[in-house]
Order: sequence, then structure tokens, then C-alpha cells
Amino acid sequence: MSNQALSTNSPRIGLIHALEESVIPIRDAFSRLWPEAQTADLLDTSLAVDLARTGALNQAMRERFLTLGRYAAAGNGTQDTQAILFTCSAFGPAIDAVKADLSIPVLRPNEAAFEEALSNSTRIALVVTFAPSLPSLTQELEDMAKAKGKQIHITPILAEGALAALKAGDGAGHDAAVLSVCNNLGAQDVILLGQFSLARAAKALQPHVDCPIITTPDSSVRALRRLVASS
Repeated sequence: MSNQALSTNSPRIGLIHALEESVIPIRDAFSRLWPEAQTADLLDTSLAVDLARTGALNQAMRERFLTLGRYAAAGNGTQDTQAILFTCSAFGPAIDAVKADLSIPVLRPNEAAFEEALSNSTRIALVVTFAPSLPSLTQELEDMAKAKGKQIHITPILAEGALAALKAGDGAGHDAAVLSVCNNLGAQDVILLGQFSLARAAKALQPHVDCPIITTPDSSVRALRRLVASS
């Protein structure tokens, strides 16, 4: 759980992470965009490791996500959880199983950012640093566009070495790797940084590109705030 003071007057939001590097970006987004919210963190770093080993989501992984979702939704005994956000971008089908299982709003990590990108963009550069995320996120974005009857062109980009640099404590190296792969993208309507851990690179990247940059933490917090307010 975060260090925020507990208050029954604050909406309780469950956050479920597969990477330690996702925790700080989403906490920062909440502090700037929705400081009144009370966040409760669950971290299981074995999820990303196991997915990388197996190469695909299996039923055991889906069951683990259902368990995490139900745990987060249970609240603290005196206060219900009002929404859940997953910050791990490579697990879309498992998160959809949690959506179907729970009655409260559940957001995939990229859901709000993809909606934002599709609202006014057709040429979208999708950047990730975790290789298993790229095929699933590209497909997810294509499916969302198709459901809206919208034609888009996606430029999928893997910033190799960036995540390893971040895990080694080299934030500048992470940002430099992202900047390097985004230097010659050609004309884009938007650059979508498709992982929570990537949000930190937006500040360094923006002066070097001619289009807006969307980050998943900021988009997610804005969407969660709207969902809770309307429920």
C-alpha cells in the first residue's frame, strides 16, 4: 500500500504491477492529477519473468490475475475499492478476464492512452521497452481502431536496452535509448509511450519530435477519475 493517509472520504484505487519500474510513474501521475485518491499497490515481479519464459499467456497466468484482481477489489474491510488499474502492458487477455469477473471498473494499462490517441490521430508511433508487449499492444490498438471504424497506421518501436538500463539504475541511459529509436520516425500524429516505465522519457523526447506524446500513467489517472466520478 502507498504511504497516503487513509481516509474513507478518498476514493480507493487498486494498482496492480508486474514491474517495479511502473510504481513511481503512476504514483507521480496520481500526485499531480488526482491527489485525493487513495492508492493501494500490489506488486508481483514474477509475472513479467514468467511471461518472458513461456512466451504466451496460459490459463495459469489468467488464474493468477483473477486472484490478484479479487484481492485488490476486496478493499481493506472498512472501505471498498472503487476501481482497479493494471500497470503491466503485456497481459491484455488476462486483464480482460478480471474485467469480466469484477463489478467495479478495471482498466488495462494502455486502454485510456489508446482511446486518447485514437480520438484525433491516424498515424501512431507505439513505443515499448519490453519486447513481449509489442505484438499484443499493436493488436490491441488495431482492434480498438477497428471497433471505432477507424483506419490507422501504427509504427511499432522497440527501444532495445532501455529497460535493462532502467533496471540497472541508469535513467539517463533509458531515456537516451528511447530518444535514439524515435529520432527518425517520419511524420506521426502522436507518439504513444506504451509502458508506465516509459513515461519518464517524455520530457527528454518532446523537444526532439514535432507531435504530441501520450503517456499511459497520465491518461489512466484522468480516465479513472472520470469513471469514479460517474459511478
